[in-house]
Formats: sequence, structure tokens, C-alpha cells
Amino acid sequence: MASNPSMDLRTFLFGRVFSLERNEYVAVAWSFAYFFCVLSSYYILRPIREAMVVGGGSANIPYLFLATFIAMLCVTPIFGWVASRFPRRIFLPWVYLFFISNILIFWGIFGWMLDEGRDNIWLGRAFVVWLSVFNLFVVSVFWSFMADIFTREQGRRLFGLISAGGSIGALIGGIATSLLVIRIGNHNLFPISALLLCVAVLCIRRLRSWVSVEQDAGRTQNAASGEPLGGGMLSGITHAFGSKYFAGIAVASIIASLLGTALYTFSAQLVESAILDRDFQTRFFSNINIAQNTFTLLGQMFVVRHVVRRYGIGGSLAIMPLFSIGCFLYLAIDPTLAVVAFITAARRALGFSFSKPTTDMLYSVVTLEEKYKTKNFIDTAIYRFGDVYGTFSVKLMATLGISGISIAMVPFAIIWAGISVWLGRDYRRQARALKESGIK
Repeated sequence: MASNPSMDLRTFLFGRVFSLERNEYVAVAWSFAYFFCVLSSYYILRPIREAMVVGGGSANIPYLFLATFIAMLCVTPIFGWVASRFPRRIFLPWVYLFFISNILIFWGIFGWMLDEGRDNIWLGRAFVVWLSVFNLFVVSVFWSFMADIFTREQGRRLFGLISAGGSIGALIGGIATSLLVIRIGNHNLFPISALLLCVAVLCIRRLRSWVSVEQDAGRTQNAASGEPLGGGMLSGITHAFGSKYFAGIAVASIIASLLGTALYTFSAQLVESAILDRDFQTRFFSNINIAQNTFTLLGQMFVVRHVVRRYGIGGSLAIMPLFSIGCFLYLAIDPTLAVVAFITAARRALGFSFSKPTTDMLYSVVTLEEKYKTKNFIDTAIYRFGDVYGTFSVKLMATLGISGISIAMVPFAIIWAGISVWLGRDYRRQARALKESGIK
């Protein structure tokens, strides 16, 4: 019997190239679309935030990050309370619906202030803080959901491909902002962002249906379950501080944030003096995002799963800190806007290609409550603590200049690399323990 060429091509493409099994096609497609919408929505708004940070003065960056950290400390227990009392099939869509309403409110207020000719610097600062909370929460909830519905083995094969959906969305969002912002203005990008999040809610509903139909009948504690997670509103925090494993993830997150924040501050300082128009500042930051997400996409689709298979979780996690060592050493020699822009795009590309997917894989060997609550606490409050620590550290070292601060970042990157290797080893230990207990 002759083989079907289209079936052979599909089997080769999905099976050999993307490592997909037939029963995973639907779930991966909806997950891909879900993350596409989430990051596209965010990257449409992100360049607006960067321009507002510059417009408010780069000297105020530490205080904006401090305000964001305080907001995270307030929001995290609320999320823990909601997750403890409501089923995931209910609270997951409502997280996104809440942020959709926020986006539309900002759109209305910014439009009104523009029509009235009012100064929106304080509204801009509030938006900077809000978007920083929005970004970490919607992405953290997404990866908690992924760690919930896919097994460890599936995560190693599929998370890179699913991450590529977000990278394509981020790329399209950045291109949309770069093309439209001069024509329609910053504030008219808001409803486009909100619409994309509405599609993300549809994807959640479709994935819940797939989980309830396709997964093993014996696996009742999944994302379609009608049971809440239970536990206390602060249990995510207590779990984070009560485990060496989570402590390692938290410290790595703080150092990653410290290094990223240093580059963020350098970029804001240099752009503030080099580019004066707000819309052109927005386009500059959007172009950095486009370059970053182009390289991220290639890495996630074709490289990350092979690196994880070859070097393991620890080796994949160590790529980013090792690359950071070289970046900051080079920046110390040539501290210019072009170099900062290139390093920023390259580090973010490596981070989203390797660090983020492999870090999310670390949560596949923890309890269901920890996947949502502890991960959310580390991804939001702990990460933003790193921002606060980073911005005030850079502020205190301001007299050293960009070159001196870059040299000071190198020891932190070395420590980060060591923690990454240790996390890989502890991941394997916990994975073996789960396997011996009969959990796949």
C-alpha cells in the first residue's frame, strides 16, 4: 500500500523535527497559541513602558522598581488566597479577565488626559508599575498551567516549542508597535493588547477540554479538576523559604534580575540623552525587542531541546550566566549605547531560549500547590526584589560609571553559573525520587 506523502511529511515534521506525539498535537497547538497571545499582548505595551521610564527620568528607576516590589508583596498573598479556594478552571481565566479590564481602563484614562492636554507623568509611572506586575503574573500563571498539564518527560520535549509560540507573539507584538506607534500614538495600542488576552482566555478553555478528555482517567489532579489547590494564602512563601531547591531557584532569579537591571539602567541613561522624542524612544525599544525575539524564536524551536538532552538541565541553565560574564567584560571595555542594545537583545534571547524554559522544567518535580503558589512567588515578588536590589546597587555604584559597574557584575554571574549546575543535579535527584515512587 502506497504511503501518503502528506502524512509522511507531517510525521517527519512533527515527530522528528518537533518531537511531538500524535496525541499531543491539539494541546501543543493551543498552548502555542495561548503563549503567542500572552507575550504579543505584553510586547505591544512593553516599549510604551520603557519610554515612560525614560520620560520620568532614569534617576527614578530604583523607586519605580521599589514600588513594583511592594505591589508584588501585596498581590502575591491575594493570589495565594484565590488559588487556595477556587478551582484552577475558574481562577485561571479570571486572572486574564482582570488584566484585560485594567488595560482598557488605562486606555480610557490616557486618551482622556491626551485630549485634555494634561501631564500624564504620574499616570505613566503607575502604568510602569502595573505592567511589571502584569507581565510576571500572566507569564507565571501560564507556565504553572503548562507544568500542571504536561508530564516531566513532555516538558523536556515540548516546552521549547511552546516557548517559541511566545517568541513569535513577542516578535509580532514588537513589530506591530514599531510600525503603528508613530501613526496612531502610544495609547491606541492598548485595545489591541486587550483583544489578544481575550483570545488567550479562549485557549485556556480549549486546553481544559483537552485535559479532561485526553489525559489518563486516573489523573484527577489536573488543570480541569474542580478541586482548589488548598493550603494557606502564604504557603507559597513558606515553601520557598523552607527548601534548598527553591532557595537556589530564588537566588538565581535575584542574580539574573540584578544583571538585567544593570543593563536596563544603562540603556535608560544612554537613551535619555541620545533620543528625545517619546514615540521614537518607544520605537527604539521596540526594535530591540524585535531583534531579541527573532533570535529567541530560532533557539526555542531548533536548539533548546537538543541542548537539554545533551547537557541536561544544569548545563542549559549555565549558558546564560557564562555568556553574561563575557558580555559584562566586553561592556567594561566599550560602554556605548550600541553595545548595550546588542548585549540586551542577546542576553534576553538566550534567557528566553534556555534559562526560562529550563527553569520552568525545574517545577515539574514539585507538588501541585508549589507549581502554582511557590513558582508564582519566586517569579513575581522574588524577581522584583532582584530588580530593587539591582537598581539601588547600581545607584550606589554610580560613581564607577558603566565600565566599573560592569566589572562588579562579573562575580555575581560566576556565582549564578555555580547555582545553575547545582540545581541541575538536585533536579535529577528529585526526578529519580518521583520515578521510584511511581509518578512519571
